[in-house]
Amino acid sequence: MAVMHNSFRDALDAGKPTIGTHFLFNDPDIAELIGDTGQFDYGEYVAEYSTFDMKTLYHLARAAQCGNLPLMIKLDQANQTFWAQAALGAGFKSVLYTDIRTPGDVDRALEAIRPDKPGVIGGVGQMGVKTRRPALAGYAAGDYGADLEGIVTVIMIEKRVALEDIDAILERAAELKVDMTQWGPSDYGFSFDERPSADEIREAEETVIAKSLEYGVAPRIEIGAVAQAQRYLDLGVKHFCIGWDRFLLNQGYTELGRGLRELMDD
Repeated sequence: MAVMHNSFRDALDAGKPTIGTHFLFNDPDIAELIGDTGQFDYGEYVAEYSTFDMKTLYHLARAAQCGNLPLMIKLDQANQTFWAQAALGAGFKSVLYTDIRTPGDVDRALEAIRPDKPGVIGGVGQMGVKTRRPALAGYAAGDYGADLEGIVTVIMIEKRVALEDIDAILERAAELKVDMTQWGPSDYGFSFDERPSADEIREAEETVIAKSLEYGVAPRIEIGAVAQAQRYLDLGVKHFCIGWDRFLLNQGYTELGRGLRELMDD
């Protein structure tokens, strides 16, 4: 089969904690490098902040497959249906949906990737059989459908209106068996006329975590350093995405240049 097995799904189904990392560069070497470390359950390609086309998605998925690394794609809401289906066709194993504001947004997100056949969870599903990488050798409809049903789905709770309607959103997410929520503090603060204080944003974050756990949708948290994880572990979080390639590279270059320059100046 052209597309790798979804070990990310296996970890979730087994109740194991998971660790991912972000990458914004569209160079396939990055995906392969992350996989070769053997430390991550998946890599998140932050397509919402990157530049790409369909061929790029194919190259990223193939490179990640060399490192046994399932890939997640983070999509802009405006064109999520097309690019979610394109990413799955390339071999991505997970989709992160942004800008969820209403229960209807959850439906529209899942429609894009659930199989279009009777009995699909929640009655949604508009994904047919496409002869992309999961079907290069032909229409193996059974395997193809099983692969679709195993896609890991994540929704971002990051808008003021989403917090105001969080029970209805999470109730629908639980009905549709969404796997995870992802808190978005930057967009949350941006969605107010006057940005909330750090304490208010922190309180909203803890509400999202507690509500997600209440509805049985696992909360995932993004962190930039290992030291930040303990607070979330204490809140019941066991899924993390840590680090961004662009920031890690910036930090590394800064430390190297500053260290040598200070030595030379002395």
